[in-house]
Amino acid sequence: MDLLHCLNCHQPYPDTGVPYRCPQCGGIFDYKIWPRVDFAPEDARLPGIWRYRRGFGLPPEAAPVSLGEGGTPLVWETFRGRRVALKCEYLNPTGSFKDRGMAVLVSFLRSRGVSEAVEDSSGNAGAAFAAYAARGGLKARVLVPDYAAGGKRRQIEMYGADVTRILGARSVVAEKARQVAAQGGVYASHAYLPFVLPGYATLAYELVEQMGGAPGAVLLPVGQGGLILGVGRGFWALQQAGVIEKVPVLVGVQAEACAPLWALYAYGPAGLQWVTEGETVAEGVRIRHPVRGDGVLRIVSASGGAFVAVQEERILPARDQLAHRGFYVEPTSALPWAALPEVLEHLPDPVVVVLTGSGLKE
Repeated sequence: MDLLHCLNCHQPYPDTGVPYRCPQCGGIFDYKIWPRVDFAPEDARLPGIWRYRRGFGLPPEAAPVSLGEGGTPLVWETFRGRRVALKCEYLNPTGSFKDRGMAVLVSFLRSRGVSEAVEDSSGNAGAAFAAYAARGGLKARVLVPDYAAGGKRRQIEMYGADVTRILGARSVVAEKARQVAAQGGVYASHAYLPFVLPGYATLAYELVEQMGGAPGAVLLPVGQGGLILGVGRGFWALQQAGVIEKVPVLVGVQAEACAPLWALYAYGPAGLQWVTEGETVAEGVRIRHPVRGDGVLRIVSASGGAFVAVQEERILPARDQLAHRGFYVEPTSALPWAALPEVLEHLPDPVVVVLTGSGLKE
């Protein structure tokens, strides 16, 4: 695949197999050339995110694996006298934004002849992987931390995946998945494999269509950071295509208990020595070492954006505030709403808050 290369040794992604890291040097694969935004009239008839298929970089023969993801509502609210739009990603088929990326990733896996794969997740990515694997006829194994919400584990199991609970921190679960890959298994990692990113970029495309132009600012929760990276690249591609004039200000929100990107943004490399994988109700962002952290930092900085860390005691009240307005989301999704009082006065209109996961899973 000419679009992808290793960030370390610059070798292209192999034409066969699905390595999650470069077989030559162990580096991370990413897009050397971001897929061009090209909205053909015939694609407009395709459902959900697949109307943007030409921007996915998939082989032409890759059959879409879809559950109708994308096309989520944009609902306007008033916060402290200003209009704020809420993008309801928790209304995707499995209850989170992960469906956008996983639809593209599983479609790629099928095009490579994969019949069985493993993923690690604290919940939403595992559920999305299990659902799209079931849809695409793949056998799925999902490794989850023992503390993962029971509703999410049950959801993964209901899709027919083999669920293995791992004692220890989130990083321990990821290491177990890498061990499976070292033994010859396919590691369908939403963190390492870049194929999810063009799927996430469709959120940017939808926002511009729904709003009739680019937002002024977008707030998103950040763990691995794939969503904010994909969305940022989506806006960048629209700017390069002349569709929008300016990339919106991107604000990444983390839980203070585990906020490595905020620490780097606020204090530089020295800030990392204070970062722990602390317990938080926002389990979806409990990631101490984001795989694409450098890229996430660059794209947020280039947008003129920032990172915010939310104290633990503010997360559940923010979730409850959203519920009282009719939006029932999980604690991780409430992080951007909790950060609004701190950053809203500094953000250009219109402001969008992305609600990433459903509260029904908790």
